[in-house]
Amino acid sequence: MDHVQVIPNINIGILALQGAFAEHQAALQKLSCQKKLAIILVRTAEDLSTCNALIIPGGESTTIALLAKLSGLLEPLRTFLQQKPVWGTCAGAILLAQAVENTKKGGQELLGGISVTVARNGWGSQVESFEAPLLVDGLRDPKVSFTGVFIRAPVLLALHPSTWNPPIEIIARLPPDLMPKSQNMLACDDGLHDPQSIVAVRQGRHMLTTFHPELTKDSRFHEYFVRTCVLPTLL
Repeated sequence: MDHVQVIPNINIGILALQGAFAEHQAALQKLSCQKKLAIILVRTAEDLSTCNALIIPGGESTTIALLAKLSGLLEPLRTFLQQKPVWGTCAGAILLAQAVENTKKGGQELLGGISVTVARNGWGSQVESFEAPLLVDGLRDPKVSFTGVFIRAPVLLALHPSTWNPPIEIIARLPPDLMPKSQNMLACDDGLHDPQSIVAVRQGRHMLTTFHPELTKDSRFHEYFVRTCVLPTLL
C-alpha cells in the first residue's frame, strides 16, 4: 500500500500588534490544508504559547518591537525562535535579522534568528515602492512568476554563514535588470552575486522575505512556508 502522508493539525500564529496581519490571515485561509490549520492572532505570550509557527508581518519594525516589549512579548518571541519556525515579511524580516543599519534614533530591538545584516528602507521612501516578477524554484508552479511587492523594503547587505548555524538558502533574487535604478550595485560581474539582490532566504526552520507576499492574491509563499518550514517540525 502506498504511504499516505497525514497532515497534522497546525496552529499558525500571526503577530497582530501592528501591520498587515489581516492580509496574512486571508492568505493562509486560501491554503488547501486550511481544514487542518488554525490561525491565531498573537497579542500575548499566552497566544504565542499555543502556536506551532509564527508569521511576523510587514508594518513598522520599530513600532512592532516597541509594542512587543510593552506587551511582554519580546523575550517569549526570542525563546519561540529558538524552538519553532518563524517567517518575517518586510518589517518582520528586519526583526529576524542579526544586525540592522539605517535605524531610527535610539536603535532597533531585534529578535535575531537569521544570520544576515539588513538596512531599513534600503530601496528608498514610500514613493519609490515598486513591484517585480520573481521566479522561485521552490514554489508550486515555479514557472509562474510571483509578484514581489516592495514598500519601503529592507535590503540585505550581508549574509553571515557559520559552522554552528544551519546554512543560509537563497530562495529568491531580483534580476539585475529589475534592480531599482537608485540602488548602487556592488562591484561584481553581473549583479547576480550582489547580496542586495537577495529578497528571500531560509535558514533552518526560519524564513524572511523583504517584500510583502501577503499583499497579493497569490498564496504560494504561505504554502511554501507551511510545507518546507513548518510541516517538517511536526511530522
